Parts: sequence; C-alpha cells; structure tokens
Amino acid sequence: QLEAAEEDDIEEVALESGEDAILTASRLFRPLTPREKELLENLHAWAKKTAARPDSKIQELLRWLNTHIKPNGNWSNERVVIFTEYRATLNALMSLLAVAGFTGDGRLMTLYGGMDDDKREAVKAAFQARPEVSPVRILLATDAASEGIDLQNHCYRIIHMEIPWNPNRLEQRNGRLDRHGQTHDVLVHHFVTRGFREQDLNAWDVRGQGLEADLEFLFRAVKKVEQIREDLGKVGPVIAQQVEEAMLGRRRRLDTTQAEHDNEPVRRMLKFERDLRAQIARHMEQLQETRQTMDFSPENIQHIVETALELAGQRTLIPARVAALPGHADSAGLMAYTLPALTGSWAASAEGLAHPHTGQIRPIVFDHNVVDGRDDVVLAHLNHRLVQMSLRLLRAEVWSPVSRKGLHRITARLVADTALSDPAIIAFARLVIIGGDQNRLHEEIIAAGGYLREGKLVRMNVGQVTAALGAATDRQPSSEMQQRLLSLYPRLMAVISAALEARAKDRMDGVQKLLAERAEFESTSIESILTELGNSIRRELNEPEAIQLELFTSEEKDQLNRNLDALRRRLSAIPGEIEQEKKVICERYASPQTRMFPVAVMMLIPEKNR
Repeated sequence: QLEAAEEDDIEEVALESGEDAILTASRLFRPLTPREKELLENLHAWAKKTAARPDSKIQELLRWLNTHIKPNGNWSNERVVIFTEYRATLNALMSLLAVAGFTGDGRLMTLYGGMDDDKREAVKAAFQARPEVSPVRILLATDAASEGIDLQNHCYRIIHMEIPWNPNRLEQRNGRLDRHGQTHDVLVHHFVTRGFREQDLNAWDVRGQGLEADLEFLFRAVKKVEQIREDLGKVGPVIAQQVEEAMLGRRRRLDTTQAEHDNEPVRRMLKFERDLRAQIARHMEQLQETRQTMDFSPENIQHIVETALELAGQRTLIPARVAALPGHADSAGLMAYTLPALTGSWAASAEGLAHPHTGQIRPIVFDHNVVDGRDDVVLAHLNHRLVQMSLRLLRAEVWSPVSRKGLHRITARLVADTALSDPAIIAFARLVIIGGDQNRLHEEIIAAGGYLREGKLVRMNVGQVTAALGAATDRQPSSEMQQRLLSLYPRLMAVISAALEARAKDRMDGVQKLLAERAEFESTSIESILTELGNSIRRELNEPEAIQLELFTSEEKDQLNRNLDALRRRLSAIPGEIEQEKKVICERYASPQTRMFPVAVMMLIPEKNR
C-alpha cells in the first residue's frame, strides 16, 4: 500500500509541476496571432493522430512479442513481465497492445499501485499458475509490483520500457523473477539506440549530447548494475547518485572505484552468506541421513495418516489419478489422494487445498520428489496440518496407559519363509539421552528381539532385526497362533527387556561420539560468532574520526561518545562471554544419561507356522 501511494504521489506531483510550469510560462507570453493559433492547432491534430500509432520502441516491442510470446499468431506457453514507471504509460501500452491483438481471452493482465488487495492477489495467482491452467501470458506492471511479489514460477523474461534513474528500482524489478525457485536464467531486456553494438561497450565515457546520450548513459549503467550485482550482490547505493547527476547534466562518466571499495563490508557479508550456504548444505545432508534412519518414507507417512483417520473415526483417503505434466515421462499420470469431508477439528486439515487461481480443491501426495513444477497437487509433508494431527493422535495413543481409540501395543505379522525360519519377537522402545543440565540431547526409537527356539529367546543382531522387520507383511497369523504366542510372552518379558537394555547401551556408545562432535561444533560456532562480532566492533572503533559540522549539537556529540563507550564495553566483555558460553555448552553435554520407555512388541511368524 505504501508503494502504491508512492506511485500515485509521483504521478500527482508530476501533473501539478506541469500545470505550474504552464501557468508560469503563460504569463510571459503575448497573445497569439491567428497564424500561431493555426500552427498550434495543426500540431495538436498531428499529436492526436500520432499518439494512436506505435513509435519505434513500441514497434520493436510488438516484433518481440510476435516472435517469443505469440509466434505466427499462436500463443505459446512463454510469459513476460513488462515494467514501466508510470500508470499513464501502462494505460497507453495496454491500448496499443489491444489494437495489436494481445489482450483478448485473458492473455494480458495489469498490476499497478492502488489495486485492491484481493484483485492484486488474483493477478499474482493467475500469473504464477501453470500456462495450461491460466491463459495470461503478458503482465504489464508499474514499480508498485517491483517489491514483495513473486512471479518466477513460469516466467523468466522481463522487459523494461524505460530504465529507471534509480538502479535500486532496476534491482527490485529484476528480483521479481531472479529469485529462489527460478528454473531458468532470467532474460532482462531494455531498449537501446541504433548502433549500440558498434560502440565500445567496455568504455564508461559517454559521448554526444541530447536524448541518445542519456539513453547510452543509462544503458551503460544497466551493464554496471549487472557487473556489480555479480560481484557484490547489490548495486543501488553504488551508482544511484551518479546516475542522478548524469540526468541533470553534471556527469558524463561512471566512476565506481571508490564506491566499490566502500562496499567492502558487503563483501564480508557475502562471505558470511557463502559460509551459511555451506552450513545449510551440511544440515541438508544430516536431514537426509535422519530421514533414512527414521524411515521417513512417503509410504510410512501415508500409513500414519490412514491409521490416524481410522482411529479418529474419519473417512479414508480417496485414491485419485492426476494427469501427467506436458512432456513428462510418466504418461500414466501421478497417484494422489483426495481428502474426504472431515468432521470436527480434522476439518481444518483441508485448509490450503484450494488452488490459488482456479479455486479447485487439489488432491494430496506424500512424496516431495513428485511436486516439483506442479501446483495441481499439495504435498502432505511432516509439518502439514493433516500429518501433524495424525502424529499427535498416534503419540497420545502410544503413551496412554490404556488406548482410547483401539490402538494396540502388541501385534503379529506373517513373514515369508525365505526371510524367517523361526518365529521372532521384536520389541520397540523410546531411547532418550539427557545432558548434565537435564535437557534432552538425543531421542530415537530402538528395536531389539530374538528368535523363538524351543521356548527360549535367542537374541538377534541389528542386521537380523532390520531384515525381519523389512520382510513383515500386512497379513496376520491365525488366532490360534496369536493366542499361543501371547501365552509365551509373560515368560519372555524379562529376556526381551534385557535385549532392549543391551541395545540401548550399544546405541549410547555410538551416540557418545555424535554428542561430542555436536558439543565441539557448538563451542566452535559460538566462539567464531563472538570473535567476528569483536572484530567488527574493533574495525568500527578504529575508523578515523569524522570531522563534524558546526550544526552538530552538543547533545548529538554526547550521544556519539556514549555509543562509542558502549562499543568499547561490549568489546571488553566478549572474551568473558566466550568462556561463559563454552562452559555452558560443556555442562550441557557432560555426563549424559539414558532413559528408556517401552513402546510396542511385534511378533513375526513364518508362513509355514501360521
């Protein structure tokens, strides 16, 4: 809204300034002669006639659109954002494009300051939807759309009808497409004068006078924007002032040497960002390992949801086949699930399923690998409301002394004879490791068990337990076999508990190394962060003292001195803070203790013994 108000203010100020200029100038003129009136009327008639005809810039735009967006008169799936600074230019462009046949059937939409929020979101949703779903191909936008709006899903082309004086605006415009989620190299287009290819594009001195010289200067500014963007990641503050001076006729050369030197803190920030990206990559690797260790497969998440819906007395998921994307290898389409009408608090799980453009309720999928490039399905990830409610219900049932929903702690499953020759009992427990400050350091589910041979339990190793669980089917043994196993269970409880205790001890030995590495990483990280903070403060204090103007009041001088004193105190406190933080981390990971809570028991029966 502030951006829209600013756009309206700019146009209003420009209009008022023009009216004031006309009023001031008219007082200096004598009355017009009949001949002068005739000439003015002819000029006015010519201007009105010419205004309806596209100029060379518009003609070039139309040729570009007919080549890339509507080749041979047929609409392609390509999209483009056309930016202009003023609403009047946008309206004129829309009229000219309408005459050229680019506005019918919802192919062109506009985005400008002062739009209603709902309409603005509708335009955004239409442009972000897949081309097969939404017909829009051209978005005309003013600078009100250059901040806070993502347009990168299915568009990588942008055209600047004019180059804004402030390079910050140029960055903001390009940033609507050049952002996370963009799958193409963004193509940025702007207009230049004839013969620019023959000029020395590496020279920053601008020759000539008038409009062409100004356009050439702005063209070179755009090149510098891209060059410094690649180096520093931002460029507006570097050359904005020089562009303004050039437009006022006080500069004919771009000089960014000192400005780039002044942006050394930005380079340090970029180094921090690169380090952060490396850390994120390490966390991603850890996430993949955790997903594999805890078996966060799409099938298991789906099973969790289906089980929870059954326990809650809700309707089951409805299988649905979603058409494959154009050019996708899987011609059979994608397997998804329609969420049924849920009741009570579960009804909130349907929030977010409506397509932002069509409003159609979309099915859900559980595999994040199949949702790339799609907006016709919704990923039911671990933090999705439906999955979260399912997990909360199952946790409550697992830890409840008596299940209120019919969830049992003991189950029996058949296993192929090739995978298991003797019946086996496998128990599961929740292993929690707490530190010296009684905070939880680690948590996981462990499994241990053994083969039933001659009424005794022969302990299985970790590989055998994993293999047996992987071979379990959804089929249950006969009632007689289940009763027989239940009668043996009380005599085997002590042996099963001992197996779990031994497994917990083994895991504790393995987790010790992980905890030591984590403690070392946290200690090193906090020391690095505080050391860098101290270096930054030290550099600030070592900056040469600025020469203050006489208008710098005594109160402001006192405030400056207080700020410097505060920085010195903060700097002197950092070494002690590092030691204190490292001590806290050491105490947190000191003397870890284990806590084990039994969860469930699974009995596995070979099919021959069913």
